[in-house]
Amino acid sequence: MKVWVRVLLPVLKICAYSMVIPLLLMLAPNVQATEEVPPIALSGAKTQGGMLRGKIDPGSRVLLNQKEVKVGQQGHFVIGFGRDAALEQQLTVIKNGSQRTITLHLSAREYNIQKIEGVAQKYVSPPEAVLQRIAEDNRQIASARATDTDRLDFMQPFFWPADGPISGVYGSQRVFNGVPKRPHFGLDVAGPTGTDVVAPADGRVLLWVADMYYSGGTLILDHGFGISSTFIHLSKSLVRQGDEVRQGDKIAEIGDTGRTTGPHLDWRINWFSERLDPQLLVPAR
Repeated sequence: MKVWVRVLLPVLKICAYSMVIPLLLMLAPNVQATEEVPPIALSGAKTQGGMLRGKIDPGSRVLLNQKEVKVGQQGHFVIGFGRDAALEQQLTVIKNGSQRTITLHLSAREYNIQKIEGVAQKYVSPPEAVLQRIAEDNRQIASARATDTDRLDFMQPFFWPADGPISGVYGSQRVFNGVPKRPHFGLDVAGPTGTDVVAPADGRVLLWVADMYYSGGTLILDHGFGISSTFIHLSKSLVRQGDEVRQGDKIAEIGDTGRTTGPHLDWRINWFSERLDPQLLVPAR
């Protein structure tokens, strides 16, 4: 009996190992791939309306929810999330055939919703006579925001573009006569007409139009990788399309142009067509 035990024991150990190894591989099929892809460095607000700056190994690919994200030669990238973005986002990095996927858990936002009844129809919907003009304004803005350059200006900490009290915040919305209007996607800073507006980060001027229907004087800066700043209701621009600006340069003046209730700056941040919250990028006031 003892002889049989001595003979069978090594065989049983080999059988046990042969069962354990496949089990481990089934439980962790991507272990090798995960170890070959370095961690993803992210900074920023993981929330609806947030912008995340990222850094990975050069030569890697990045996908957000299976869509390709631009990556710079040194591994820099940026992603953003709209006002009502899903609270779970899948971020994947691929290098040399191996990949790492992480789930980004965004925090939900609560927005100020105002319901107003008895508003005259002309204030609820624009007259038909200006619809073509509005469509052309929107086309120019969308074209500018679709710009995709290799600039890394978005990596800078952003400055406030104007001094003054906050008079409007990102995400707020009005409901006129039961009809929800477009949410407010900017950060409003109140100030007298002529107040300085400065570049919140380095950039290049993509667009300047003095008299858009809704936004009046409208200026757009490119910060690279699809990140842009839009400044609206301006009374004057000190720059023109193609100009290079540095952070802190005076670029415009606050105004009361377009459809407004008083002079102020409406500052907006986009990642391509995604509308982000500028207040998340600047120091608290």
